[in-house]
Amino acid sequence: MEEIILNLTNGALDNLNYGWIVLFMAIESSFIPFPSEVVMIPAAYMAAETGEMSYPLIIFFGTLGALVGALVNYFLSLTLGRTIVYAFANSRIGHICLIDEEKVMQAEKYFDDHGAISTLIGRMIPAIRQLISIPAGLARMPLGSFVLYTCLGAALWNSILTGIGAAFHSVMAKEELISTISHYSHIIGVVAIVLVVAIIAYLIYKGAKK
Repeated sequence: MEEIILNLTNGALDNLNYGWIVLFMAIESSFIPFPSEVVMIPAAYMAAETGEMSYPLIIFFGTLGALVGALVNYFLSLTLGRTIVYAFANSRIGHICLIDEEKVMQAEKYFDDHGAISTLIGRMIPAIRQLISIPAGLARMPLGSFVLYTCLGAALWNSILTGIGAAFHSVMAKEELISTISHYSHIIGVVAIVLVVAIIAYLIYKGAKK
């Protein structure tokens, strides 16, 4: 599945626009997970390359797409319930979508341990990010809080990836971009997480100082 999405992204790179960003990020955030790096980084790269898109709008539409995908998981979990969600995770279709019972249990445990704020922090953790909406729906988390935390977490994550994409424009050719992202996606994810943690720590420090 991830290879298919990478090929689609590579094919769409020359025509990348806000509509593609919303679509791919909605898929990324739903029950068909794949790295958001292959969407946000190329979008920022092309913004630097052509000037036809702006960084703030890339972050906005990336966050919008992430919210759409997250709401799909949220409402499916809310309406179908735990039994059907776990049955789907154990099914062949669920495995094709890269979902299994262990991943859902991991996301649900993370939600139980951290509460509603997990929909914000969980958006930045690999293997949790795409599935954190499922336990939120199972727990019937208030929709307003879910939307708020999801948007905040997605916006922060997308901002980091957009910055990485802009930086990549000055160090590599467009033809190398997708292969570099797919090959080093895990390293890029770790770098993004470190930057997110650093930003949060700085904000906490400034708040405590005041």
